[in-house]
Amino acid sequence: MRTLRFGAEGVSQSVVKLTDPGYLDLSYARVLPAALAFAQRARRILIVGLGGGSLPRFFHSQFPEMAIDVVEIDQDVVDVAKLHCGFVEDSRMRVHVEDGRDFVEASGGDYDIIILDCFDAESIPPHLATLEFLTSVRNALSPCGIVVANIWGRSANPLYSHMLVTYRAAFDDVYIFDVPQAGSKLFVALPFKHTLTRDEIVERAREIGSQHHFSYDLGTEIAGFRHSDAETIRAGTVLRD
Repeated sequence: MRTLRFGAEGVSQSVVKLTDPGYLDLSYARVLPAALAFAQRARRILIVGLGGGSLPRFFHSQFPEMAIDVVEIDQDVVDVAKLHCGFVEDSRMRVHVEDGRDFVEASGGDYDIIILDCFDAESIPPHLATLEFLTSVRNALSPCGIVVANIWGRSANPLYSHMLVTYRAAFDDVYIFDVPQAGSKLFVALPFKHTLTRDEIVERAREIGSQHHFSYDLGTEIAGFRHSDAETIRAGTVLRD
């Protein structure tokens, strides 16, 4: 097992099991693949933020039909992921060393899934949380594409309400996945209105996990999820550049 932190006392950015790329340790990472219930037949995925590479390695191993782009601003992080955490590029998985916003804005689009997992040592960089950035993210999606964002919850994030309001402004539909025992949440943002029921989403997630031989029950992992309309907003305003 390898754990990546920014600083000896920093929070765990990634935990990887070198011998098992399909293993996910952190709670948010175990919940995140459930978002695929909203994106059928996904083929192209963009992950903004490499960390130790646990999510890219997972999708690469469990979904051989996917082509994966990863954007990471820090060459040192890429070097550590390759040297110590088992991250390997190949014809299906490429890492691009540049600012995530620059990459998204220059993208030709057509990603079926965009995962925003971009943290520095303390928080999400401000320029990756604004309406202008999220509009560019939306433009980089395929017509039925989705966005999944790793967000710290209210207790650790004074901008939580503002972030939720901003996602609502940028997308037609937003769902919230609670992350057990982690203090974080996942936003699943859609450029279209979704019509599936809660039970249908849970069942789809369970089927995805079964079909791709997950080591855990993905349906159980998302027991706590809801539409963002059910979330209480406390004086949130749209974040702008």
